[in-house]
Amino acid sequence: QLVESGGGSVQAGGSLRLSCEASGYSLSRFCMGWFRQAPGKEREAIAAIDTDDRVSYADSVKGRFTISRDNAKMTLYLQMTSLNPGDTAMYYCAADIRSGSITFTTMQPHYWGQGTQVTVSS
Repeated sequence: QLVESGGGSVQAGGSLRLSCEASGYSLSRFCMGWFRQAPGKEREAIAAIDTDDRVSYADSVKGRFTISRDNAKMTLYLQMTSLNPGDTAMYYCAADIRSGSITFTTMQPHYWGQGTQVTVSS
């Protein structure tokens, strides 16, 4: 089970940190990622961290968002800075049970969280 938290409403230029707590398994065994879905748009992958802690990002968030995890706390994070209205979306964490070199473009999620809403106002 994956449970996200940390979403909310912020003004443009602000920051938020999303958390995704896992229960029932160790995060270090899986590739983990963050996806988002804006109203009227398809869900898109934006960041991933694989089992060797290699990270990858979509161009839209590169340099502004940072994915990390604390295996001891069984928690995945997404630090988001310089937020803009285009970042408004429901954010989901996901787990891909495969190991090895996996990027945000090659993730095939097997487990999803319920999502947390991020709203950025101008």
